[in-house]
Amino acid sequence: MFDLEGYGPSIFKGAILTCEVAFLSLFLAIILGLLGATAKLSNTPPLRAVATGYTTLIRGVPDLVLMLLIYFGGQVVMNAISDWLYDEFGVDYFVQINEFVAGVITIGFIFGAYMTETFRGAFLAVDRGQIEAGIAYGMTSGQRFRRILFPQMMRHALPGLMNNWLVLLKTTALVSILGLADMVRLASEAAKQTHEPFKFLLPVALVYLILTSISEIAMKYLNHRYSAGLVNKS
Repeated sequence: MFDLEGYGPSIFKGAILTCEVAFLSLFLAIILGLLGATAKLSNTPPLRAVATGYTTLIRGVPDLVLMLLIYFGGQVVMNAISDWLYDEFGVDYFVQINEFVAGVITIGFIFGAYMTETFRGAFLAVDRGQIEAGIAYGMTSGQRFRRILFPQMMRHALPGLMNNWLVLLKTTALVSILGLADMVRLASEAAKQTHEPFKFLLPVALVYLILTSISEIAMKYLNHRYSAGLVNKS
């Protein structure tokens, strides 16, 4: 069953690429989510409008459409800019959008919108009295965020963060439409060549299940860490 007929090394490399796309996209999504949540909770109307437009647009358009728009549409925009620079200034400059970068940016951009709502709700769930206590002790805004707001917020954000991460992990399979040689694409090609789909697609499913199991363990650790003093560590 596990004789992959010489396709094993290439599928393994595809699995590494899938992990790279997933973790880099998660990092970008968390950064965008924190920025988006901060903007939505700010007292500046333009910031709130931009953040609301971002979350509304991303959550209303299918992931596949966004991925194709950013990759193929982005390349069209880059080509137009290159043509304009050459016609107006004689600058011969061409940018080719990398498939890996496009995949990471698209997935990170999409899930940044979902993370925005997750973090926004978590920030609102923090007891304001703790913030006021930090102010009373003379903490700066940075100290209040690092010592009070972020640890308290994370306890409320972890369930939603975990859900978003698991969906993001499965969404990485979409990068194959950009031409990236991830494990799903390589396994599909091997299955087409050998006419044995179960032999190649079942190991791919197993890899995703392993990543999910590791994520569950990591999330349990984080939940205990950020719930210290609030729940029993049984």
